[in-house]
Amino acid sequence: MRQPLKQMRQHIGIACGLALLVLASSAQWTSAQFSAPAASIPAHHDSPPSATPQQPPILSGKQLTGPAFVYPWQIEVYKAAAHIPNVLYQLPCYCRCDLALGHTSLRSCFEGTHGAECSTCAKEGFYAYQMTRKGWTPKQIREGIERGDYQKIDLKQAAAHTHL
Repeated sequence: MRQPLKQMRQHIGIACGLALLVLASSAQWTSAQFSAPAASIPAHHDSPPSATPQQPPILSGKQLTGPAFVYPWQIEVYKAAAHIPNVLYQLPCYCRCDLALGHTSLRSCFEGTHGAECSTCAKEGFYAYQMTRKGWTPKQIREGIERGDYQKIDLKQAAAHTHL
């Protein structure tokens, strides 16, 4: 009877260790995200991209299928991002994927599936789209992101009211 209990404790210990490892390595949970934004602004560009070199495309069309695109908001966020690629290029991403994944701006999140898998990226992307439609400049949008205004975005609600 003691042997199964000992094995169960070992399995629980291993599972807890793995859970901590996954949590610690997640880009969304880095300590930099919780520091004062002005002290540590993630990677971004201060101006739009030049004509050359050409930027990788934002995922679109049939690329917006598969296991990373389960919810309607994921597809809508990418459609919105495709309308404002040069704005996204000038914005930071506070999930700190610049540190974890080598991203150079919020635009990088939508060149692959990261923008669909990370709610921070998705909210920032949709926030940028909404504010661009209101006439805000990339600098104004960046300031809003730095204040955390994007956190108020409800992705399900946004997808329901956006038809791109």
